[in-house]
Amino acid sequence: MNGHPVVGAIVNLNHPDYYIHWGFILISMANFLVIVILIVLFALAISIPFLKGKPVKRRKYQSIASAGSDDESEGWTAHGRRLGLKYLPPDKLLPDGQPSYVASWVYVFGVLTIGALIMAILSGMVLAIEGPTWWHLSDIGHFVNSLHLWSVELFMGFMTVHLWAKFWMAAWRGKRWLTWMTGMLAFLVSIVEAFTGYLSQTNFDSQWIAFESKDAFNSGGIGAFFNAMNFGQALMLHIVLVPIILVLIVGIHVLMVRIRGVVPPIGAEPAHLGEDSGDAVIASGAQETGIQETSTLEVGQ
Repeated sequence: MNGHPVVGAIVNLNHPDYYIHWGFILISMANFLVIVILIVLFALAISIPFLKGKPVKRRKYQSIASAGSDDESEGWTAHGRRLGLKYLPPDKLLPDGQPSYVASWVYVFGVLTIGALIMAILSGMVLAIEGPTWWHLSDIGHFVNSLHLWSVELFMGFMTVHLWAKFWMAAWRGKRWLTWMTGMLAFLVSIVEAFTGYLSQTNFDSQWIAFESKDAFNSGGIGAFFNAMNFGQALMLHIVLVPIILVLIVGIHVLMVRIRGVVPPIGAEPAHLGEDSGDAVIASGAQETGIQETSTLEVGQ
C-alpha cells in the first residue's frame, strides 16, 4: 500500500513534513495547502450555481400542538411533549422541502461538516479498539489512521467555511443568536478535541507537542487539572469526554436550525417551516436576487 511515494505520503502519517519559510512566517506545506483549499472552496461555494431542484407544492399540515391542546396531563413528560410539539412539530423536525434560497452551495457545508464528523467518530472507534501498535505498524492501521486524519481535516475545513459563510450572512438574524453561539461553541470544542488527538498519536510529534504545551498550561493554571504529558488522560479526553460534549452541542445546533429555520439572504424575510404561510420569501428585491417568492425547493432531486 505504501510502495508509491504519493500514496505513502497520504496513508503513512509518520514521514517528515515540509516547511515554507517566508521572513517571520513558518508554516508547514500541509497547513499551507489546507488554507489555500479552504479559500478556494469558499470562493467556489459563493460563485458556482447550485443544482436545479424541482419546485413542489406546499402541503398543509395540521398543527399537532393545537390538536393536543386538550391534553392536560401533568408531569415533566407531558410538559416536555407539549413543548416539543410546540417548537418542533414533525414537519419542522423532518421537513421534506426547503425554501428556494437554500439552493446554494453555501448551505451545503453544514451537512458536509456533520458527515465528516460521523466518519471521524467511526474511524476513531476502530483506532481506539485496535490500539497504537496496530495503527503505527499495520498497513490497514495506516489506512484507518489516515482515514481518521483526513475526515478530521475535512470536518475542520468544512466547519471553517461554514462559519465564514454564516458570518458574512449575519446568521444571528431572526432570533438565531443561540444557533450562532452553539455553532461557535462547537468550533471551540473541536479545537480541544483536535489538540487531544495530537497528544494521542504516540509518536515523536505528540511527545514534542506535550512537552511544549505543558508549560503554557502550567502558567495558566490549567496544569492542575490537565497534564498534557499524561497519555491516558489525553486519550480518555479525546475518545470519551470531549466527543460526548461535541456531539451534544452539534445536536443542539441542528435542533436550533430546525426551530428557527436556515438563515435567509440579507434583505429577505422567510416564514418559518411548518406554518400555514408557507416558506415564502418576502423581499422587495427578490427579483433582483433571483429568489422564488411562492414556492419551496426540494433540494437534492
